[in-house]
Amino acid sequence: MPHAAITPLSERDARRVARHAQAADAARFLHPVQQALLHRRGWLTMLAPRSAGGAELPLPQAVRLEEAVAAADGSMGWVLTLCAGAGWFAGFLAPELARAIIGTPRVCLGGSGAATGYAEEEGEGYRITGSWDYASGAPMATHFTLNARLQRAGQPLLDEQGRPRIRAFLVPAAQVQLLPSWNSLGMRASASHSYRIDGAWVGKEHGFTIDASAATAAGPLYRYPFYSLAYVTLAANVAGMARHFMELAEECMGHRRHARAGLPLLAVPAVISLLQSKKDACSAARARYYAVLDASWAQVAGGAALDADAMQAVQDSALDLVAVCRAAVDGLYPYCGLYAAREDSAINRVWRDFHTASQHALLLP
Repeated sequence: MPHAAITPLSERDARRVARHAQAADAARFLHPVQQALLHRRGWLTMLAPRSAGGAELPLPQAVRLEEAVAAADGSMGWVLTLCAGAGWFAGFLAPELARAIIGTPRVCLGGSGAATGYAEEEGEGYRITGSWDYASGAPMATHFTLNARLQRAGQPLLDEQGRPRIRAFLVPAAQVQLLPSWNSLGMRASASHSYRIDGAWVGKEHGFTIDASAATAAGPLYRYPFYSLAYVTLAANVAGMARHFMELAEECMGHRRHARAGLPLLAVPAVISLLQSKKDACSAARARYYAVLDASWAQVAGGAALDADAMQAVQDSALDLVAVCRAAVDGLYPYCGLYAAREDSAINRVWRDFHTASQHALLLP
């Protein structure tokens, strides 16, 4: 599908994603049909610059797609979000290199933000060594992004404040050793494995700085602050999973009776009120979150930068949405019965995915 034709998730594609979610969970990686959709629809390069062959979608459109995919399957939504997010870094690479990378057949960028490796200056480039954790979608990655501490002659390079200088890099998968390590309770199909690099040399153009002032692509997407983008994309995944959980929870509650009241659960006024209150709270928090996202995007697209207050508003709306979703999932789970505790049930998979994804460090209250 041409990038210009990227549309919101269709019902047909949502069914395809959901149909293979259980098999992907069991196999601990996305089903081939799910992988094919990511590539065929151009979703993995939806945040990469048009000048490099990406779609460069407006951020609110991309975030709504991520939420919809996460509602169909949490692991697939997470891989889409993290790998498309790594594709966003193409907007900070030298244009020629960005075009070469985004033009790679079945391109997929994965990686980690932790600075758990070293980059030794050597000639016209760097020799990189280290290991990194939690690279979602790692088995399908053609390139890995990472942060590394800079060195010269074995000594750390420091900034003006005496702190280690850290630089982001992009490394071809051929120079990376995958370390299967993802054994989580949920998000199993995200295959968020570790990886290591042992003395791989890359040219200096493979290093980049993630800052609007260093963007090599001109669009507003690359002037949107990195952490603000991270908050809105992660929160959208949590919201999608919570929405899916609430739908499944209502189905479970429809098959149960209240032991003391002797009535179907959904005929007990207190239960009906609880369910509706959780739905309403999530809907309201989601509306506030998208209002803030849309306003912040309009500001950046209009040529202005987000100031500290605007960035704080984005963060607050995202964290508020996550908190409300946590309260909804945790509040409704006890009403879902032992079926929800069965590992092979859809609601159990969604519950596991939700509680694994919401452990992300940025989503702490």
